Amino acid sequence: MRFAAHFSALTAAATTARAASGAVWATPHESYSSSVGVLGCKVDTNRIAYWPGSVDCNNICVSLSYEGRTVHLLRIDQSEGAHDVSYDAWNYLVTGYSATEKPTTGGAIAMEYQDVDASACADLIHTSDGKLPLSASNSMNFLASCLAQDTWVGRNYALYNILDPICSWGYDEVCTLDWPTANQATCPHALGNPVALTTAPVYNIQYMTGQRILASSGQVVSSGVTTTSSTLDLNLSQNGGRRVARVNDVTVMAIGMLTSWLFVRI
Repeated sequence: MRFAAHFSALTAAATTARAASGAVWATPHESYSSSVGVLGCKVDTNRIAYWPGSVDCNNICVSLSYEGRTVHLLRIDQSEGAHDVSYDAWNYLVTGYSATEKPTTGGAIAMEYQDVDASACADLIHTSDGKLPLSASNSMNFLASCLAQDTWVGRNYALYNILDPICSWGYDEVCTLDWPTANQATCPHALGNPVALTTAPVYNIQYMTGQRILASSGQVVSSGVTTTSSTLDLNLSQNGGRRVARVNDVTVMAIGMLTSWLFVRI
């Protein structure tokens, strides 16, 4: 019976392992969101998985592969059924280029996925200590479920006094949680105060155009692959000093050579 129980456990583990990989029909997703309150201003919003099923306290990192290309994605939002991924990630898998370079369009494409260790997504989390950034006012239900047992999120979270996933309200400050004594975080400012936050913007990449869009307002902040006169003027102004200096050097050199040639002819 002991052998049978051990065999059953191994079979269950193998089934779980098989369930953690396979094929999905991946579709592009333009606008960042997180159903558990992960803050977009502190993660790479171009590498997010918006998949069916509840966000897990352990399996928050997934690899997605297509035609020899692979990306790692943070699985921190729940879709209504589609296997959406950030438009830039989808575009790279399909074309080999960022959506800001060569944007393309399309629908569901069969791709291979695998749940991987959270460490594979470490470079997608941009907090100073590498911890998953959560909203202190709106992530507590999810966090409490992760703290109820030994989980990756429960060991690797950070709370911020920011109200929304696109970081447009609140204070960009770290909060503390005295769990399980308290179920509400303590922050330097009042928790959940809806003051406008403009120092931690979140950007989306617009489907089809590759334009970079401010998530809080929809304002276009860069034109993707399209070079406009304003972009050209900006590039010229940023490099103007060096270019003018280079032109002046060439001009002086040319005048000097011409003068020497005339002097020799005379």
